[in-house]
Amino acid sequence: MSERSRFSDAGVQVARRIYRHGHKAYRTVRNSLLFGMYRLLNRFSHRSVTGSANAVVSLTSYGKRAQVCAYTIESIARGAVRPQRVILWLDDESLIAAPPRALARLAERGLEIRLSANYGPHTKYYPAVAESVSADLPLVTADDDTFYPRSWLSKLLAVHNRFPNDVVCYRAWVIQVRGGVIEPYNRWLHCRTTAASRRNFATGVSGVSYPPAFQALLATEGARFMDITPRADDIWLHWMALRSGFRVRQVGPKPIHFPTMPGTIDSGLLWENVHDSGNDRVISQLYNESDIALLGGAEL
Repeated sequence: MSERSRFSDAGVQVARRIYRHGHKAYRTVRNSLLFGMYRLLNRFSHRSVTGSANAVVSLTSYGKRAQVCAYTIESIARGAVRPQRVILWLDDESLIAAPPRALARLAERGLEIRLSANYGPHTKYYPAVAESVSADLPLVTADDDTFYPRSWLSKLLAVHNRFPNDVVCYRAWVIQVRGGVIEPYNRWLHCRTTAASRRNFATGVSGVSYPPAFQALLATEGARFMDITPRADDIWLHWMALRSGFRVRQVGPKPIHFPTMPGTIDSGLLWENVHDSGNDRVISQLYNESDIALLGGAEL
């Protein structure tokens, strides 16, 4: 390699590092500003959390995050359309009896705060399907640390209305199968299409819409996931969809990860499931040859 080439490569590397640091700084500032804006809205807004859109939104929170999840819900309440119900499931009776003031304000505007057993990450959807709170409507799940844009629910429902039997999400991976084996999770590809596929693997962080028929199926299975995938709800939900013939469809041609609340990322779960190959271990135990055959022949 010539000296000029070495200087050129070094310049590219420096430029990339500057871009990464600058982009990270931008995200940090943006997320902090959003946090401040939703805190103010929570303090002064009188807008109803609910509306007339044909959907129920379900989410959960725990521990210290329950003190700030109100600002996620505030972003949903600011939406261009609002769901008929928004339900926050908590496993702490003391928080039900005396919710943080920010949640209490939302309860006065239509938020339902309900008690649930602790199903880990499955709590954001399972109590809702078990109690059939959305039997005739799509159930939309949200994470408790994400700021959702005004068009969030309207775009999800627009796709659901066109394809009412599909699981609809904003962010999906495409499962890779090679030689009859599912490739490791970190080798899966970003979904780059709006076409539905059995290989599309929805991730819950940016929101997912589940059709009523799929909710009924989840209810019949009960809490069996606690013995199989207690810490990996996305895997259980994809596996159930795969086996029952429900396909996953992404809202747009690119996956979207919406802004998250400062200081709330569950680094333990992220490390366990992704960096420590927890997802791969669960997948290898759960998906059998028949499942892999379905993935291998799935339309892309």
